[in-house]
Amino acid sequence: MWSGSKNTALLDRFTLAIRFCLDYIKCQHRDVIYNAQYPLTAPDIIFGPDDESFRPFHGVGEAGDSRLPKNSLSDWSYKDPTRLLSLILELILTRVNNLLLSDVRGSYLAHQRKRVAEVDDPRLTFEISTIFAREASFDLFNAAGFEQNLTAVPEVYKKLDSAKDLLGLEGIEMYMSSGTDKWLLCHVKFSVVEEVKFAVPLVDVDINKMVIGSSWRHQQKIYLQVIFPVGRKYSTTPSPPRLKLVSFSELKALISIEDVRLPPWLNGMCMAEYLPTLEEMLDSQIRDTVSSIEVRRKFIELLALLFGRAVEADPVFCRKATFLAASGVFSFLVHFSLPIQFPRQPPVLMLQSSQHFNSQGAPLKSPLLQDYPWTPRWDASKMAERILYI
Repeated sequence: MWSGSKNTALLDRFTLAIRFCLDYIKCQHRDVIYNAQYPLTAPDIIFGPDDESFRPFHGVGEAGDSRLPKNSLSDWSYKDPTRLLSLILELILTRVNNLLLSDVRGSYLAHQRKRVAEVDDPRLTFEISTIFAREASFDLFNAAGFEQNLTAVPEVYKKLDSAKDLLGLEGIEMYMSSGTDKWLLCHVKFSVVEEVKFAVPLVDVDINKMVIGSSWRHQQKIYLQVIFPVGRKYSTTPSPPRLKLVSFSELKALISIEDVRLPPWLNGMCMAEYLPTLEEMLDSQIRDTVSSIEVRRKFIELLALLFGRAVEADPVFCRKATFLAASGVFSFLVHFSLPIQFPRQPPVLMLQSSQHFNSQGAPLKSPLLQDYPWTPRWDASKMAERILYI
């Protein structure tokens, strides 16, 4: 929160950064401004300079009279402490628990699509005409069973928890960042190239059902962000777009999206051609990573034959396990961390004393042990046995 008046003690506004098109768009930051002299009135919502024509809470009647459609501002009540939260939910979400909110996000998506359609770029026009042939509806608010433990919580807070940390996508999103004039040090004026971003959902498979026992609260999805530079009339060969995979942070327990090597974007290629190859590759990698869970599980079970029953273990992804070991009268814990690429990459070990502590009372721990003889060609039993000789 910050002050927009000379009296800096009046904190009358804050900036709401809304995630859109797999990014926090700078010019999409929205200021929520209260009237410092009349704090009981409804706040104003100020959109970025590129969105001055976007007025989701303003309509024109049949006779030309201005009117406000029903929303959190039209029935504002300063006595209701949940009104501001409801207003924010209207701005960032379309649906919560399959309940339709004021469709501000949908209106903003239509606003951005209109802006993109007005861009004079033949390649972009072709991309739009082909990509929307494959668009489908994606529901990211499938939190089945999650609301069962929230029956005593007010409805508006249920909505917030269900939508927490969601990307907020339903189908394909697009966004145009406008260029601005700048000056080089040699006083030559140039225009910053405009960019159009696409956010495309990928791989229509139920990842949640593939991982038995997963505690994911949300339906796991993978998205491709495609950024096209536009406005380069002097270029004879269109520049390839910038590509980036995006997913929920929870999916890192299964697969590291950052480590996925994207297929090359060939000259003259369009998204409709690129996506099937990418989706086929991702589908194969996801299935491989799911099958690798059982490989790690078998390895942990073999370790239990050598160390005894695990003190603690990850039962879902089988990425971590801890065993109690002893050498003479000295007892210690052995922490195993199994990488996603196991057995191509060896486990990382750390030893923790159960008898020695530092000055702060924390148990002494060894450095990470990961540089030792290892080959994925060994069978699982030999891998487990070789751990004893580290």
